[in-house]
Amino acid sequence: MEKRHWTYLLLAGLVSMLVFCGGVVAVVSATSSGSGETQGKGQNKVGVIEISGVITKADEPLKQLKKFRDNDAIKAILIRVDSPGGAVAPSQELHDAIEHATAQKPVVVSMANVAASGGFYLAVAATKIYAEPGTLTGSIGVIAEMPQVDALLEAAKVKMNVYRSGKFKDLGSPFRAPTDDDRKLFQGVIDDTYDQFLHAVAEGRHLKVEEVRPLADGRVLTGRQARDHKLIDELGGLEEAARGAVALAKLTGEPTLVYPVADLHFGLRDLMKDESRAVGEGLLAAARGGLSGSLGGAGAGLFYLLPSGLGQ
Repeated sequence: MEKRHWTYLLLAGLVSMLVFCGGVVAVVSATSSGSGETQGKGQNKVGVIEISGVITKADEPLKQLKKFRDNDAIKAILIRVDSPGGAVAPSQELHDAIEHATAQKPVVVSMANVAASGGFYLAVAATKIYAEPGTLTGSIGVIAEMPQVDALLEAAKVKMNVYRSGKFKDLGSPFRAPTDDDRKLFQGVIDDTYDQFLHAVAEGRHLKVEEVRPLADGRVLTGRQARDHKLIDELGGLEEAARGAVALAKLTGEPTLVYPVADLHFGLRDLMKDESRAVGEGLLAAARGGLSGSLGGAGAGLFYLLPSGLGQ
């Protein structure tokens, strides 16, 4: 076996070791913290859910939201958002789940450094939104980026043969230029998805669609600007948002923040699954003679996402 292949295998082994050690620490920490989500001695318990990074799936925060929603000891829910947005469907799932939770108890969003596009989409379903004056938010819009490499292949004298059942089956293919029909079809999808965003903001913020539309061209706003345009409610950080959640629950006194505890069911099964995946990816990269194979398929689709020049 070549030297570089041994290097890939060594890296895969190192990653698997780190994953295993991290999982053991998480399990021990969860055991020492106790079970359930109601640790803390205060009466004004506010369940805290953190949504950070690019939104690619919603499974974990959805699970946490349901637990807090159905737990009578939790008087309100606080969602801390630090995200430039992400894929459309998970952002909509979170929005819908937050909206559903508000029927049972107050849900307050606290925006951190950035809560834009998909991060803003999910926030508008909350009972109340807090942001710092310098938080980046807004960016109401939809984006899809499709590379085109046919000229590069032509220069390399490489041809791609495509067999399809219909003229739109290879829509967005990087191996050919888009046709006029392609552009019309895809723009229709973009426009419909954008319209869903626009109406969600108008409904959530109790505004008319025509009040939102001038701000819904993808522009980014500071927290202070967003407040002036009624896209958020108050300026303030996590503490202010927690106190606001207690007030909305018609309680007095200081809030007790309750964070989700790692589920012990996570245990070794999921741990070994992650470890096996890391080893498998390392072996696949070694078999292919490079790391490029593990970088493929990096998420095509529609996105509610902050422009790349603003640090996504």
